[in-house]
Amino acid sequence: MAEDSHRSSAAEIPVTSNGELDQSPESVFQRDAHFTCPGPRNLSESRVMSSSYASTAEGIVESGPYKDSTADPKSGAVVLSDDLKNPAMEKLDLVRKWSINTYKCTRQILSEKLGRGSRTVDLELEAQIDLLRDNKRKYQNVIKLAQMLATQLSLIMQTQRQLGDAFADLSLKSPELHEEFGYNAETQKLLSKNGDTLLAAINFFISSVNTLVDKTIEDTMINIKQYEVARVEYDAYRTDLEELNLGPRDGNTMPKIEQSQQQFQIHREKYERMRNNVSVKLKFLEENKVKVLHNQLMLFHNAIAAYYAGNQEQLEQTLKQFHIKLKMPGGESPSWLEEH
Repeated sequence: MAEDSHRSSAAEIPVTSNGELDQSPESVFQRDAHFTCPGPRNLSESRVMSSSYASTAEGIVESGPYKDSTADPKSGAVVLSDDLKNPAMEKLDLVRKWSINTYKCTRQILSEKLGRGSRTVDLELEAQIDLLRDNKRKYQNVIKLAQMLATQLSLIMQTQRQLGDAFADLSLKSPELHEEFGYNAETQKLLSKNGDTLLAAINFFISSVNTLVDKTIEDTMINIKQYEVARVEYDAYRTDLEELNLGPRDGNTMPKIEQSQQQFQIHREKYERMRNNVSVKLKFLEENKVKVLHNQLMLFHNAIAAYYAGNQEQLEQTLKQFHIKLKMPGGESPSWLEEH
């Protein structure tokens, strides 16, 4: 039969013609050895079923899951299974909390934009934040204009060097105008040299103000964004609690009100903590900003004034005051600052 071809020899138990187990020594030994030999834990245990088939020469074995009567339902395997489920449950719980928080904050933002919701405002702190943002935009504009000035000055210096070389060449080839061409050549070269000094001062000014804007102020702006997020969360949970308090108070709503009160308290503490952090940051930023800009504005003013006044000594002294090293283009001979 087709069913007989799929039966395993290990799953056959010899019986007599009367349907009883064969109790011969060899059969008993083989049967006991088959059922008592330990096998892998994932194998199925076999048990004998009465056959409804016509053949009475053999029994049929049914395969079922392995069951250990000595296994403790509180064994390590069960605990391990629970541990494997915990990370997934924790992730689902985090996603659920994030979704609820996002929904509440989005609803609060839309309500504020539509003029239907109220928002918490610290007038003094908000004024400082608005002033900082306005100053940041103005500082960025100053940096942009200073970069344009440095680019144009670099082009002028390049033209002056070329013009000085042309005057020097004509001075050698025009004996009758040797002195006149020579004076102009020296003047253009001196202007170019002073331009290099001024350009170094301008680039130092740009670098310092750019660091103030892109690092120091930006670091404070990150804290301000965190404060604003905390403010929205605080107002969202405050509004949620106010709506629950306006409703009925019964056995179903009281647990929700208590939970909302706890969440409101948590976000209020977070909001107050972030507000204090931003206030301290703004205070230190203002002190640092005044110090940095005071030095850089003095540098910029003195360098520009000395350059256009033709005061080479004052221009060089300005660079020494701020410890600015002058690098000549093209790897030329060391500058006056490097020589001294």
